[in-house]
Amino acid sequence: MKTLETQRVEIVKLGRWLHTKGFVAATDGNISARVNGELILATPTCISKGMMEPEDLVLVDLQGHKVEGKREVSSEIQMHALIYRMRPEIRGVVHAHPPTATGFAAAGIALDQALVSEIVVALGSVPLANYGTPGTPELLEALEPFIPGHNAILMANHGAVTYAEDVLHAYMHMETVEHFAKISLVAHVLGRKELLSDENVDKLHVVRQKYLAMQLVQNDE
Repeated sequence: MKTLETQRVEIVKLGRWLHTKGFVAATDGNISARVNGELILATPTCISKGMMEPEDLVLVDLQGHKVEGKREVSSEIQMHALIYRMRPEIRGVVHAHPPTATGFAAAGIALDQALVSEIVVALGSVPLANYGTPGTPELLEALEPFIPGHNAILMANHGAVTYAEDVLHAYMHMETVEHFAKISLVAHVLGRKELLSDENVDKLHVVRQKYLAMQLVQNDE
């Protein structure tokens, strides 16, 4: 089990990665990690994810209420809290606005076509949730149907949220979403998409289940 201080340092590092890659701008985005069954360590509101220090992070409960920290909690913490409540195995959540993937979200297009085998194995598919005002119950209602069956969701006219067994893999899922969005855009520009057959997708889902099982074993070690 990682210490609280280790988690603080890791989130700060991932925030800088998000900012450097252009997945967030200004004070956009947020990152969180489950500390234990009842607490979440999260990035605060009104701070660049590329300029954070470990002491800037805040502790909140599973209802999104601040427990400890000198800064204020982001209004979007409720999105993180909902995911943690619905998926007890999830230990990391990342919300960002990667440009290409967010472009798909703004166009109302899900990233759910079986174009690349690696994406099917890593994420299955990336659905599009209806628009909901950020920081309000509207957004939670839009996300809720997709949370149980997916580890990455596009949010219409907003951005993306990814989550995983730890915060590093949640960040990696965000990289995968943006990478897949770029591939999908190129295929669209070329005017030709060769989708994987249903038979091949079924085979990849078997590989995906083995991959997920392996991840669970590694996390238990």
